[in-house]
Amino acid sequence: MNNLRKIGLSALAGSLATFSANAADMSVSGGASISFDDTNRGFGDRGNGFYMGDSLKFNASGETDNGIGVAVYYEIDGGTLDDYNMKLSGDWGTLTFDGHGGSSAFGAVDDKTPNAYEEAWDVIDTNGATAGGTPTVINGGGGNNMFIYTSPSMGGATATVAYRNHESDAAESYMDFAVAISPEAVEGLTLGFANSDNTVASASNQDDDETTMYATYAFGAVTVGVQQSDLDSTASGSDLESISYGVTYAVNDDFSIGYSYHELETESTTDSDQESTGVSFSYTSGGMTIGGAMNEVENMGGTAATDREGYEFTLSFAF
Repeated sequence: MNNLRKIGLSALAGSLATFSANAADMSVSGGASISFDDTNRGFGDRGNGFYMGDSLKFNASGETDNGIGVAVYYEIDGGTLDDYNMKLSGDWGTLTFDGHGGSSAFGAVDDKTPNAYEEAWDVIDTNGATAGGTPTVINGGGGNNMFIYTSPSMGGATATVAYRNHESDAAESYMDFAVAISPEAVEGLTLGFANSDNTVASASNQDDDETTMYATYAFGAVTVGVQQSDLDSTASGSDLESISYGVTYAVNDDFSIGYSYHELETESTTDSDQESTGVSFSYTSGGMTIGGAMNEVENMGGTAATDREGYEFTLSFAF
């Protein structure tokens, strides 16, 4: 009986393996890249600023008998499982379940002003952490184990909705949405709006309402953009407003340069306006790309005279 059971299980495993190979397309990719940066230039000893990309990306996709597309993605970064998600797609749009590493509908459009490498407020990092050592940005919420629905294009308009069920670190479930419109009558123009409502776990259950709207326009070799964002909070003195601008110029098909600016104002009368500026570039030749940015921020986090600057450059190969 045990032998028969083993034979049956082996046969089932073999048939499943055959089915998977026939039904799904699988791929493994990894970047060959070398970067050099100093995210807090002039403060402390950076040491060896060179490092190599260490990410492996696994993708599998297929289609069910009733026409639903199924895709799964895993990334091993630095030897550990990092980002991963699963997607279902059809004529009705795409439903993504982001286990880790995804952006909410608002987070994906927190800065849509054009740049050639990174935003003006990016790159700067004074303590190597994701909070406290970087410029303040209005960027929505979200987190792990989040559902994201993206609609198909409807006359140039698409809608995205994100939902994350409540967990121990949040007083309520999180939800946001974003709408982008590229009018067919005006080639190169994109308009967008996003809103999020996030209740933060605290003694007062702080409620943050965030909105952003943006416009970008591409004409010839030039792309320009402007974006305005607001955060209204029930916590006293916590409201924020920001405005950002960006412009890129494609010198030719391979080389682009950009300039971007971001200003954030706090509600507190004792804070100073945070101002971030950045220049960036990107050059591609065959399968090789080199890009970088040099950014600086004044009054980081609203603290007067807290001025920082940093840079990052990356050489990568695609094959």
